[in-house]
Amino acid sequence: MKTAYCKIIPCLDVKDGRLVKGVNFVNLKEIGAPAESAAAYDQAGADELVFLDISATLEGRRTLLDAVGRTVDAITIPLTVGGGIRSLDDMQTLFDLGVAKISVNSAAVRNPELIRQAAEKFGSDKITVAIDTRKSATLPSGYEVVVRGGTEGVERDAVEWARQAEALGAGAILPTSMDTDGKQNGYDLPMNRAIADAVRLPVIASGGAGALEHLYEAVADGHADAVLVASIAHFGTFSIRQMKEYLDSRGIGVRM
Repeated sequence: MKTAYCKIIPCLDVKDGRLVKGVNFVNLKEIGAPAESAAAYDQAGADELVFLDISATLEGRRTLLDAVGRTVDAITIPLTVGGGIRSLDDMQTLFDLGVAKISVNSAAVRNPELIRQAAEKFGSDKITVAIDTRKSATLPSGYEVVVRGGTEGVERDAVEWARQAEALGAGAILPTSMDTDGKQNGYDLPMNRAIADAVRLPVIASGGAGALEHLYEAVADGHADAVLVASIAHFGTFSIRQMKEYLDSRGIGVRM
């Protein structure tokens, strides 16, 4: 691990202002209001939260600011927001709302200089680069970058893109495996490990947690510094406290 503590970070996938969860980026089920869930996770001991407006890029629009604003107002822990962020002005608007960090994905792939510009203006610690991946037999690492909500492959190696994002000034990498997303069978450990070992930045494992063991594996085998959780948390499988107590019992540092 590159950090002393493993963070537990619930992920709020939001579509049309409502909290949803899917499998492999599709088959979305509505769960509720993001602000209410955010407040509950804050009170339950989550370290941070991620808010992803998952349809913004596909729909060619900006992030839903009213939903973000309500979520910020409901919590005291840091909130990272992604989805539909295409410019420094978009980022500034979110920071003005009280967002702690922003996450860029498709826009950064299209225009890598956006990462450098954002890091220079706001600081690297505020810039997370999200990398959606899928398995590929034609790329050196075995993983391809996909954009636009997983609908479009760009024939770019995911590990090489992570290295480039770091060089451009990213402060953290958030890789999500399309292949494991929502299946609750565990994170894509080889993919996460390949990216984590290629960069010096904190890496947040995402996509596939369904059991407490999966959280441990993400850190011990996937070399992650934090774990993003969705289904395992949203559907009440385990509480944030249970997750932290389990990791602590396995020798992984957490903030209790």
